[in-house]
Amino acid sequence: MRCAGNLPAETTSFVGRRRELGEAARLLGVSRLVTVTGPGGVGKSRLALRAAAAVRGLFPDGAWLVEASGVQDPSLLGHAVLEALLLADSTVRPAAEVLVERLRDREVLLVLDGCEHLVDACAELVDVLLRGVPGLRVLATSRQELRTGGEHLLDLPPLPVRPSPAGGAAGGPPGGGGAAGGGTGRRDGDAVALFADRAAAVAGGFRLTPENEAAVAAVCRRVDGIPLAVELAAGRLRTLSLEQVAERLDDRFRLLTGGARTALPRHRTLRTAVGWSHELCTPQERLLWARLAVFADGFDLDAAEYVCPGGGIAAEDVLELLGELVAKSVVVREASDGVAGGARYRMLDTLREYGAGWLRSLGEEGVIRRRHRDWYLGLATWGEVEWFSARQAETGERTRLAHPNLRAALDFCLTQPGEEQVALHLAATLWFYWVGCGHLGEGRVWLDRALATAPGATAARAKALWVTGYMATLQGDLERARPMLEECRRQALDTGDDLALAYAVHRQGCAALVGDDPARAAELFEEALWHYEKLGELNSNVLMAMFELGVAALFLGETDTAGHWLERLREVCEEFGEQWAYAYCLYGTAYAAWLAGDVRTARREARECVRLNHLFRDLVGTVLGLELLALLATEPGADGSPGDLREARVLQGAAHRIWQAVGIPLFGSHHFRAPHDECAARARAGLSRPVSAEAFREGTGLDLDAAVARALDGPGPRGAVRRGGRGPRTPGGLPARGRG
Repeated sequence: MRCAGNLPAETTSFVGRRRELGEAARLLGVSRLVTVTGPGGVGKSRLALRAAAAVRGLFPDGAWLVEASGVQDPSLLGHAVLEALLLADSTVRPAAEVLVERLRDREVLLVLDGCEHLVDACAELVDVLLRGVPGLRVLATSRQELRTGGEHLLDLPPLPVRPSPAGGAAGGPPGGGGAAGGGTGRRDGDAVALFADRAAAVAGGFRLTPENEAAVAAVCRRVDGIPLAVELAAGRLRTLSLEQVAERLDDRFRLLTGGARTALPRHRTLRTAVGWSHELCTPQERLLWARLAVFADGFDLDAAEYVCPGGGIAAEDVLELLGELVAKSVVVREASDGVAGGARYRMLDTLREYGAGWLRSLGEEGVIRRRHRDWYLGLATWGEVEWFSARQAETGERTRLAHPNLRAALDFCLTQPGEEQVALHLAATLWFYWVGCGHLGEGRVWLDRALATAPGATAARAKALWVTGYMATLQGDLERARPMLEECRRQALDTGDDLALAYAVHRQGCAALVGDDPARAAELFEEALWHYEKLGELNSNVLMAMFELGVAALFLGETDTAGHWLERLREVCEEFGEQWAYAYCLYGTAYAAWLAGDVRTARREARECVRLNHLFRDLVGTVLGLELLALLATEPGADGSPGDLREARVLQGAAHRIWQAVGIPLFGSHHFRAPHDECAARARAGLSRPVSAEAFREGTGLDLDAAVARALDGPGPRGAVRRGGRGPRTPGGLPARGRG
């Protein structure tokens, strides 16, 4: 059975560290917080992942990796943890509070990797989580301790190099250390074994022999057995002999020592090793290395070719230079799943930091970061355009892969004077990702920050206002949404910005709809659609106005009007291949079909609604469909079999859990809540209170993927009693409808 979690598979063999692995397992048995400390390049991340993989079977809810190194803003650390744990949350609540709530009854191992640059934020978050989640254990890696209560430290030293009695490597038979490669299985020869393993990978004819073992040991000793340095040295065997490696390393070792006397020797040694690798690069390769350091995480060739040329590097040279950096193990080529384009690349954190230092020393940091920002602004702008097409899923995935770099671009805009309008524009342009791909909470963080820095009446601010108001509405936060949308409307009228006016009116209609005023909502939607048609505006937002007008008509009992707008929406979606708004259209048609007594059509449309929304990770659309499927579960089957009230309560429990990641359940709206209340009333009429409560609890235990699978495929064999039928109507419930 596959264990839960997201620990990555190892791509190279793990060498040595048997004692440290055993100690890590022991400490995790006695402490809820274990921090692996040591210098950069010593192998903290690799050891933590191997240790986590060894013990993850003890954690029923899985072992999960959070790469803290990709987060630069401390306020987003909690959001990164939520994202890694697949606990999408779009509320305005602090992420730490949400994590405690969602993990409280779980037994989880959290691997928090790369904490040193956010050590205070990591310490604070870990302290809150450990206090609030009894079943949580944390395995952190950091160059310095977190200094929070109950922390146990595992200081990771460099790999040992077998001492030589007469200036060479000692002989002797291999031991049982489990090291890979050659004849140095003894634990005190782990560095030599690592060199042999990596050298064999890059130079196919290399093998450790009695004749070369002394030279290998000498190289390993000169880099103090630090794994990154050992691997870099082994990588040089692509182009140099072992003797040349030893000679050149000896030169650079002497040349590059002499850092701060107060620095730890192993820190100076790592800089020597990385500096030596840097010296072996050509001037163009070194320059590309420095410029690539602006990427917060993975990047693709197109991004590198835009950001890095100029001043010594031609655009057409980037591909070849990047290939050389991959060959020199400075850049890692990642496997591509083919969903969003070609190969992707990334640098190890230590190498990226080294490159960033060179970039600063060259005086190019500001220029390259601005170019980086421009690329990701372009990616967001094109993504907004592409969202209204048959390529929506690809656009969402491409934006997801760019998420860490988009954060870096937004952070640059918000910390550089004069960039405030760009910050507004970028944060607002990403509405399709914040809303359509389940990131309402983080989107609100960026937009609130951007709005606070640029209070002047500009087109960028107008867009940011309606986008933020829209997201606040979806969270049920009408107290915040309404004044923002009214400010946008007033500014649009004052400045003659007809497009902003259309969007402001449209989103005011959304606020009226979830605020239980469907008549006013319908008026506003009709006005917005009139503006859109006059301006020639047609995109996914316009399609959502058609959906929302259709739903408002359903709430008013105007089924013909609803049918007209939902059919119009379906036609446009089919014409342009649009899937996201189409998923919402399916919710509307499923709702209308249920009202008309066509249960079979309602089930089919609602299931497809859930499937498509889940594809985009749109929590709002997913949970609306789930609520409707819960109600439909109470209906008799096509064969006359009774409805399944217990399964309906399971689905309601699953929906309840998802609502906690969105905001106020069912937006706090009486009209949107009507299917939920009808379903609950039927369950009360046909189930005992203990059975109903137990089924609801079962549903709250399902994560998002499991809840969707349950809704689409039904429960597994459990011998549940199926009871059925229509229970009593709730007061002020759904409009009258036919029976099928």
